[in-house]
Amino acid sequence: MKFLKDYKEGDRVLDVYLCKHKQSAVTKNGKSYDNVILQDKTGVMDAKIWDPNSAGIAEFDSLDYIEVYGEVTSFNGILQVNVKRVRKVFEGEYNPADYLPMTKKDIEAMFTELKGFMSSIQNTYLKKLLHAFFVEDENFVKAFKYSSAAKAVHHGFVGGLLEHTLSVTKMCDYYTSVYPILNRDLLLTAAICHDIGKTKELSGFPENDYTDEGQFLGHIVMGTEMVGEKIRKIEGFPVVLANELKHCIISHHGEYEYGSPKKPAIVEAVALNFADNTDAKIQTFTELMESTNEPGWTGFNRLFVSNAVKKERFHSTCN
Repeated sequence: MKFLKDYKEGDRVLDVYLCKHKQSAVTKNGKSYDNVILQDKTGVMDAKIWDPNSAGIAEFDSLDYIEVYGEVTSFNGILQVNVKRVRKVFEGEYNPADYLPMTKKDIEAMFTELKGFMSSIQNTYLKKLLHAFFVEDENFVKAFKYSSAAKAVHHGFVGGLLEHTLSVTKMCDYYTSVYPILNRDLLLTAAICHDIGKTKELSGFPENDYTDEGQFLGHIVMGTEMVGEKIRKIEGFPVVLANELKHCIISHHGEYEYGSPKKPAIVEAVALNFADNTDAKIQTFTELMESTNEPGWTGFNRLFVSNAVKKERFHSTCN
């Protein structure tokens, strides 16, 4: 099959993709059409069905696998598929592994490395807390290993949450080697736990969408509650330590407008915010560059509030 990341403007499309989302809409002239998001393991691409009542357009819904015939066009610098024909396909006509975006890294190897950081924690109470999540709670471990870190912004793939958490933890560990003021046990525990709420905020693949609980509360509140529940089962857990850990999680987005109900008030929270922001933005930039086939300006990006450019050097190292 031809993967979505390999298409260029003007290419013909005739292959099977997952319909991640389908929504009916109406043009300014009152004509009905369908917005569709196609997905494979390399990413997603918008598609438009301008004549949904055409004889060549079969009935299908979100999360169906469909054979698409059409042409790749560009709108405001973003590639999309102008769909001419659609056929719903059935089990046996496709390989599900081709349609789930996956981390490029080994999940078990990453989890083993993360557990290595956990074993280095000296504080008895924090060690018990991590053990309660990452050893005793098998359902949590499975969800954590295979969850994404986001619906679309960064690490939006199977294993993305684990990959992001490991990167943030490694950065925080480096910070502690440079800045003696940092409490290593607190910071690393906060890094490991900072996004655990995403195991409940987002549904599993192929949906990878917000749950009702995720819509109401968000992963910051949910993660803080999860930590609080485990802490209450650990006898004698120091109140101040519990509050500092929960504060790091609550404030890790750094600003109110980014979803944190509190701004960082301790140095470990500041460090966690910087590590989280660094990994999220560099990964987002990496994914943006990898989704762009040719060097040059990529168009305005909302996260960076900038028109990012793919340099020749990046092009040569990514291909």
